Amino acid sequence: MDREVSTLVTPVAADPVWESAHTDYSPGHRPRPVPGGLAADDTEWRSYLEQHTSNGWLLRAGSLLETLAGGRPIYLMHTTAYLEAIRASGQLYQAPGCLVGALYCALLTPAPSGGLRPHNLGAWLLANKSHRNVLVFEVTPDGPVPAKGIDYLRLGNVHLAAYHGHRAFLTPAEDDQLRSAAVQRVRQAAGVLDMLLASACGAVVPPDRFLDQLADGVPLVPFLGYLYFETVAEYLMLHSTGPQSRACAEAGEMNTLLSKDLAFAAVDTMGELFDLALFRPRHARLCELIDQIEPGLVDGAAEYTRRRLSHLFASVALDPSQDASAVTFGQATFDTLARRAPGLLGQMLFRMLRTNPRYPQLYPAFEQPKANGATAFWNTHGIPAPFNGVIPKGEIGLNMAWPAGARVWTAESCEQGLLHPVEELTLALVPRLSDLRDTALGRARFASDTEQRRRH
Repeated sequence: MDREVSTLVTPVAADPVWESAHTDYSPGHRPRPVPGGLAADDTEWRSYLEQHTSNGWLLRAGSLLETLAGGRPIYLMHTTAYLEAIRASGQLYQAPGCLVGALYCALLTPAPSGGLRPHNLGAWLLANKSHRNVLVFEVTPDGPVPAKGIDYLRLGNVHLAAYHGHRAFLTPAEDDQLRSAAVQRVRQAAGVLDMLLASACGAVVPPDRFLDQLADGVPLVPFLGYLYFETVAEYLMLHSTGPQSRACAEAGEMNTLLSKDLAFAAVDTMGELFDLALFRPRHARLCELIDQIEPGLVDGAAEYTRRRLSHLFASVALDPSQDASAVTFGQATFDTLARRAPGLLGQMLFRMLRTNPRYPQLYPAFEQPKANGATAFWNTHGIPAPFNGVIPKGEIGLNMAWPAGARVWTAESCEQGLLHPVEELTLALVPRLSDLRDTALGRARFASDTEQRRRH
């Protein structure tokens, strides 16, 4: 399994905004620029993760990356509650979320005996979404697919560009309120944010105090909840040595179930809406959660989270031209944030915009251009199936603007847990976001009382 992933040899012109929103897992990739003053750079962290964690080798040679590098047809599974509507329309639309318009899927691997074996994420979806129908896709790349994953933690500059390009869709009062509220929240959270940068620059902060302050800062800066969750999930998946994780590693897979266990144990309502802005366990609670998942990983978790999360925050929040040791947030203004911490400002604007009562009307204006930008980048780079680049844990999507399209079947599972295509569907992949009302966010926050009762 542990063989290097090949890369495309033909140079491709890169859109710098979208290039920076992807994480490259190719061997010998160009190091990502980071702000000055940090205790470690991305190259040092990648080396540590790959060489000094139990499952770090999967960051360079897991089955997902090898499938992409093979250049052969890629098989994906997707669960849906809307099969009959899809049949009737003959169309399938983009989905908003961490994959920026790509349809959320799990990888399938052809089995020697026939059928398609789901990645452990897919097996979890089959077990926990049993009321849904399953679609199987076959998409054919033009050749080896670059190991560049879309990293939603690094979308801050994309969100900020979307705001600047489409703020005219807001009323002047809405625009003023959005800008002032984002800056005010950053100022209120300055103690936490300054602590993160100091820790990233080498200051030693007691892990228990660090995590307690971090948890207290999440309601003000919801993006920190996403960063917190992804850091702890990374720690679990890279360090786990339990039987389940060993079996996954033998198949070349990260044990994604660890991250599912973490999310659903930490937040009671995660099953209704997967909202990581609600992930904010304090130190003692985090230790309890990890003890429930894999007791042997409790020791070291808090210190790892402190060091790793601090580095990630500085890397994704600040412009690379900045010196992290010289940045503070107590007197932040919109313009200084846009210059010094554009990633943080973009994430703030994005998440606060979604609380606007008019978001159902604003959603296509602000989100469709992002999906268009992402798919243009993927098509330029020959990526028919973009994966979640925070870490290659098995979340992968179907590029709905892939020029060659994809074949689609309904599928059923057998006693061995394999999927078998049943009926091929003639569907057009439409590079347009689905209606907000058909998304989990739309159903949870913007559906009328009548719609809520009808759906339940």
